[in-house]
Amino acid sequence: MNEYKIFVQRVGLVGIANLLVAFSSLILLPILTKNLSIDEYGIWVQINTTISLLPNLTTLGLPYTMVRFLSSETNKHQRQEGFYSILIMVLVSTLIVSLLLLIFSKEIAFAIFNGDVNVAILLSGIVFLACLNALLLNYFRTFQEMKKYSIFLLMQTYLGVAIVAYFALSGYGIYMTAVGLLIANLITFLVMLTLIISSLGFILPKFSNMREYLSFGLPTIPGNLSSWIVNSSDRYVIGIVLSAAFVGYYSPGYTLGNCITMLLAPFSLLLPSVLPQYYDKDNMEKVSLFLNYSLKYFLLISIPAAFGLSVLSKPLLIVLSTPDIALNGYLITPLTALSTLIFGVYAIIGNVLVLEKKTKVIGTIWVIASLLNLVLNVILVPYFGILAAAFTTLIAYALAFILTLRYSTKFFQFDLIFILKSVTASTLMSALIILINPQDLMNIIITVIISIAVYFALILVLKGIKTEEFQLFKEMFRKT
Repeated sequence: MNEYKIFVQRVGLVGIANLLVAFSSLILLPILTKNLSIDEYGIWVQINTTISLLPNLTTLGLPYTMVRFLSSETNKHQRQEGFYSILIMVLVSTLIVSLLLLIFSKEIAFAIFNGDVNVAILLSGIVFLACLNALLLNYFRTFQEMKKYSIFLLMQTYLGVAIVAYFALSGYGIYMTAVGLLIANLITFLVMLTLIISSLGFILPKFSNMREYLSFGLPTIPGNLSSWIVNSSDRYVIGIVLSAAFVGYYSPGYTLGNCITMLLAPFSLLLPSVLPQYYDKDNMEKVSLFLNYSLKYFLLISIPAAFGLSVLSKPLLIVLSTPDIALNGYLITPLTALSTLIFGVYAIIGNVLVLEKKTKVIGTIWVIASLLNLVLNVILVPYFGILAAAFTTLIAYALAFILTLRYSTKFFQFDLIFILKSVTASTLMSALIILINPQDLMNIIITVIISIAVYFALILVLKGIKTEEFQLFKEMFRKT
């Protein structure tokens, strides 16, 4: 089996694992919302929001540095020196941040956890393990052990789902539910660390390359932080300005609308592997074809998905959470679905900036988008509530898309006729859903199946997609 085929298999394996990780949030949603109070569920969301933030800061960009500098290293001693110097540096950095969280646990509790100091104290331990696990996972990515990477990624996720679900279903409340998350991270950490030490051996590093590692890793922090601000900072603003309960109302609708990112996965996996082959050979016509058709295929499925999720938001949230959450948060889903659709388009056309090695432009775009998002959240959320948070996310994604479009138009153009046909078919499909008005899970599933069939039938009738257009997509798979 040639090296490229092995590479693509690894990419596909990681892609499937990440899809399953994304799906885990939908599994936990009904369990937590139906067994915790709305305030407790809001606290749970804030815990996970914090976990998604701090590894971007405490790891100092070193996980990505490890991938960049050690992936081609064959000398075992150099691997040991590089890995353990990075591990100890991250350990010290994470320990400092965890201690600060512990010291200021009371202030943190009253800011975002509705005064629950015990949860704030527990947060320091969860963050400590989550940051170290992020680094250890990248060890397997660095040395191309993708099966182990995927196994541990799924282990950490679904072990957490199982333990957290057990505590929640047993009525133990938010504190023990958070303890479940801590246990899952601890078990995963111990297993990964044991496996790495047994495979790599252990030495005390001399930190000989640390200056080079930090000079590469630290500049990646602003970009990572900016991305987090756009994706997650609204939960903090809502929690501080309103309360944890409003975070609980906001998050399920956001999670539902964000499901469209799953539809982006095949394109985010295939395009980075396929496009450079043609770009490096100066075959810009082929690059343009792949970008245009990938964009069309993504819009073909994401436009009706956004319409369907928007129309089904309230009944889906009633099934997946509670009527109270559905009533307060169902309008979040349409805004989030549209935001995610725009982000998907950005992610496809953004490949142009990567091909042209304009990574600084990407970083600048997200810094601008994040600052706008944060400022608007602070100004608007106190007056317009959680709807404002969803709206500001939409504005931030739209800005990132518009700024990226400026650098990418020479490779593609929007098929406005197709978009109009897809919107028309999606509108008629949505009218059918409203007419059926499903309320329980089984009827929702049946309605979704019927709606998908109706949409694609309408697309064929409107000649929105032709049979031969799928041939290029097949070529992408053959090429990989």
